[in-house]
Amino acid sequence: MKTQSTKNTGGAQLLMQRRFGPLFWTQFCGAFNDNLYKNALVILITFKAYQIGELSSEQLVALCGGIFILPFFLFSALAGQISDQVSKSRLMMWIKVWEIGVMALGSIGFVTENFPLLIGVLFLMGLQSTFFGPAKYSSLPELLPNRELVTGNAYVEMGTFLAILLGTILGGLLVSMPRGAGYLISAAVMGFAAMGWLSSLRIPKLPPIAQARPLQLNIFKSTADILRICRRTRSVFLSILGISWFWLVGAVVLSILPAYCKQTLNANEHVVTFFLALFSLGVGIGSIFCEKLSFNHLELGLVPVGSFGISLFALDLFLVGQPSLQAPLVTVGVLLGTPVGWRITLDLLLFSLFSGFFIVPLYTLIQERSEDAVRSQTIAANNILNSLFMVVGALLLTLLLAAGATLPQIFLVIALLNLAVAAYIYSLIPEFLYRFMCWILAHCLYRLKVQGRANIPLSGPAVLVCNHVTYVDWLIMASATQRPVRFVMHYSFLHIPLTGRIFRDAKVIPIAGSRENASILDAAFDRISKELRAGEIVCIYPEGQLTHDGDLNPFRNGIERIIQRDPVPVIPTALQGLWGSLFSRKHRRLGQKLRHNKLWSRVELQIGQPISPEEVNAPLLQEKVASLLAS
Repeated sequence: MKTQSTKNTGGAQLLMQRRFGPLFWTQFCGAFNDNLYKNALVILITFKAYQIGELSSEQLVALCGGIFILPFFLFSALAGQISDQVSKSRLMMWIKVWEIGVMALGSIGFVTENFPLLIGVLFLMGLQSTFFGPAKYSSLPELLPNRELVTGNAYVEMGTFLAILLGTILGGLLVSMPRGAGYLISAAVMGFAAMGWLSSLRIPKLPPIAQARPLQLNIFKSTADILRICRRTRSVFLSILGISWFWLVGAVVLSILPAYCKQTLNANEHVVTFFLALFSLGVGIGSIFCEKLSFNHLELGLVPVGSFGISLFALDLFLVGQPSLQAPLVTVGVLLGTPVGWRITLDLLLFSLFSGFFIVPLYTLIQERSEDAVRSQTIAANNILNSLFMVVGALLLTLLLAAGATLPQIFLVIALLNLAVAAYIYSLIPEFLYRFMCWILAHCLYRLKVQGRANIPLSGPAVLVCNHVTYVDWLIMASATQRPVRFVMHYSFLHIPLTGRIFRDAKVIPIAGSRENASILDAAFDRISKELRAGEIVCIYPEGQLTHDGDLNPFRNGIERIIQRDPVPVIPTALQGLWGSLFSRKHRRLGQKLRHNKLWSRVELQIGQPISPEEVNAPLLQEKVASLLAS
C-alpha cells in the first residue's frame, strides 16, 4: 500500500525509513556489482589481450557491451508482464537470489580466468537487470506518495550513478592487484550480491497490481504489445522517448571520452577515469538539485532547463577545439593547472548535472501518469527503447567517425541534435514549455511559499477558487500546483500577440461578461464542464475582476452554476503578498509601480481544505478565502 503521509520527507530521512531505504540500497548494491564486474572483465580482456577466434581484445570489449544489453531487447516485455502480476517485493528478493548464483559463476570465472564463462555470466547479469528494472521503478509509486516521488527518483538516480562510479573504480583497482586479483574480485562481487539480497528482504510487502493472466511468451508480439500500451498516454510515451534520447547522448559521450582524452588532450588513462567520475558525480548532483528546485512536486519546467544545459555545454566542448596544454603527457594535475583544463572539466560536470535535471522529472512523470495495472510494462518499454537508442547512438558515432568528423565536432552534432529533438518533443507537449515559463518567471519575480499543497487531489476533477490581485495570479498558481490547471481568463488575453499562443497551449478557457458577449460566456461554461468531466482541475476567480483596494470583491454566483452542472470538490485558495506589486492596481502610474515594487518579494499561496459540492455557495467560498487571507 502507498504510504499516506501528510508531510514530505527529505531524501536523507527517506534513506533511514523502511519504505524507501531497503529499495535504495538494493539498487545501489546491484549497480555497484554490475560495474565492478564489467570494468574488471574489460581490463582483464584488454591487458591479457585475450582473443576468441579472430576477434581482437578491442572487438571483444565492444561485444561485451552488446551481450549485456541483449537481454533488455529479448526479455523486457516478459519482465514487465511478470512484475505487474506478482508481488514486486518478492520478485526483487528472488532476483537478488539469482544474482548471488550468477556471481558465484562469475567468481569461478575470475579465479580460473575462464573468459568464455565470464562473458556468459555477463549475459546473465544483463538478464537480472532486465527483470529488476521494471520492478524497481514501478514499486516507487507504491512505496511513496506522489509528492515524494521526485525525491525518491532523485536519490535513486544519485545512488545509481554513485554506485557506477565506485564500482568502476574498485573493479579497476582490484584487477590491477599483482597477486590474488581473481580471489579479491570474487569476494567483492559475492559480498555485494549478498548485501543486495539482505537489503531486498526488508523491502515492504507489495501486493500484485494486476490480475494474473497468461504470459505472452512470443518475444516480438509481447514487445509490440507493451510499446502499444505505453503509447496510450501521449505524455508518458514522449517522456520515454526523452529518457531514451538521453541514454543515446550519454552512450555517445562516454564512448568518445577515452579517445577525446588520448587524441585531443594527449592525456593519460587517469584523466579518463577522472572524467568518468565527473560524469557520474554530475548526474548525481543534478538529480539532488532537481529535487530541491522542484519543491517536492513534479516540475516539468526543469526538463527544458536540462536540455538547454546539455546542449550549451556540449557546444562549449566543441568551441574549446583542440587545446594546447604544453605537456608531453597530460595528467589530472596538469589538466587542472590550466584555464582551458578547468573549462573542459566544468563543461563535462555541468553537462552531466543538467542531465539530472532532464531525466528525474521524466522518470517521475512516467510513474505518476502510467496506468497502475501496466506500470511495470511501461517501464519495460522504456528499457527496450533505451537499449535501442544506445545501439542507434553507436551507429551514429560510427557514421560520424567514418565521415571524418573530429571528436570536438561530434560534441557539436550532439548539441544541435539535442536542441532539435527537444524542440520536437516540446512542440508535441506544450506543457513542458508552459511549465518552464511559469517556473522561471514565478521564481525570478517572487519568493513563493505554498501552504496546503496536499489539499489539491492528485487525480480527479476539482475547481480552485482564488482571490484576484494581479494580472499574473495564474502564473503563481500554475507554478505552485503539481497538476496542469485550466484557468478561466477574459477572452482578450488570448488575443495578445506574445502571450496568446502560450495561453492557448495551456488550454486557458476564455470567458466574457453576460452583457459583453453572452455566447463566449455560455461556451466557457460548456468548456469548463468538458474539462471537469475529463478529470481536470479548473481555476476560476469568482470576483470577476481585479481588486482595486487589496480587499475581496463580492463573489459572483458563476461557481454555483458550475457545481450544479458538475458536482465536484471546490478548493478555496488565497494569494498573499501580491497587493502593491508591479502587476496589481495599487499604483496607477508605471513610475510609481517601479518605485514601490520589490523584486523577489515574498508571496504566499494558502490552499484550503476541499469543500464538498453539496455545501458550495458563493458567500461560503468568499468566507473561506477571507479566512485564508487572515491566517
